[in-house]
Amino acid sequence: MRSSRVLHAVDSHTEGMPTRVITGGVGVIPGATMSERRRNFLNDLDHIRRLLVNEPRGHPAMSGAILQPPTRADADWGVLYIEVSGCLPMCGHGTIGVATVLVETGMVEVREPVTTVRLDTPAGLVTVDVRVDQGAARSVTLRNVPSFAVGLDRKVDAGPWGEVAYDMAFGGNFYAIAELADLGIPFERAAKNRIMEAGLAVMAAVNEADPPVHPENPEISGCRHVYLAAPGSTAEHSRHAMVIHPGWFDRSPCGTGTSARMAQLHARGLLPIGADFRNESFIGTRFIGRLTEETTVGGRPAVVPTVTGRAWITGTAQYLLDPDDPFPEGFEL
Repeated sequence: MRSSRVLHAVDSHTEGMPTRVITGGVGVIPGATMSERRRNFLNDLDHIRRLLVNEPRGHPAMSGAILQPPTRADADWGVLYIEVSGCLPMCGHGTIGVATVLVETGMVEVREPVTTVRLDTPAGLVTVDVRVDQGAARSVTLRNVPSFAVGLDRKVDAGPWGEVAYDMAFGGNFYAIAELADLGIPFERAAKNRIMEAGLAVMAAVNEADPPVHPENPEISGCRHVYLAAPGSTAEHSRHAMVIHPGWFDRSPCGTGTSARMAQLHARGLLPIGADFRNESFIGTRFIGRLTEETTVGGRPAVVPTVTGRAWITGTAQYLLDPDDPFPEGFEL
């Protein structure tokens, strides 16, 4: 068996969405912070991401995380989040998957009933509480980075879909939040192609007309996620389809999307601090969110969210690259 590269992984899924956790084979990525490591990874090592998430080793909705030594003394592990769209500053479902893997493989000191894991991410420090019973991770609650509404009641010309009203919010990534009813599309899987087309049209229009930029970190910019809320969604229970660049749906309820949605609802005066919020994915799985306190980011009002969900380990693997493989970075169809 020949290989020019060996990557060690523990695969998992969080409420239906995969997280391929890379535990070895990458080495330490240069950089004094995880944000710098993200930049250097994208510049010099992005072929590793493509190898792992593209076909034939991955698929069009694949995502994962690369474990690294932390760059700060108050963190247990550093994490880079990878998916078909690139390398994210933060990923909620990925964090839940990473924490589950760290606990169930013994890569952190496990304590029952709660093991606390501190993750150094490109978006900042993320603290995770894992509820543990007999060595198994039963649920994971992450305390996300501060989240905030960027703008409410915005409008954009989405081409064939006409003028679309949306709110822009940040929950670790930027999200355009719009109503499916305004687009005239039912919330059902049979309409997934129309939902995808509409979401990508809104995304492209937003990035052309008014691309968001993080007030404290200009490297976090642009809209790659569109939250399309289903009819009947409220500040207590929201259903949605999450369209993600370059053209796939989040299978999970989306942790950073849940955070952004709560920030948007709070900015509208609909979701108070301390209230539970159920966020339901396109496939019917759920996260429970809660806002714990108010804060500021770059001088603008913000909130600190928590998100609770579950993940399950699905396998372990060593991913190899044969020197003669005609697809050394996989392929996209």
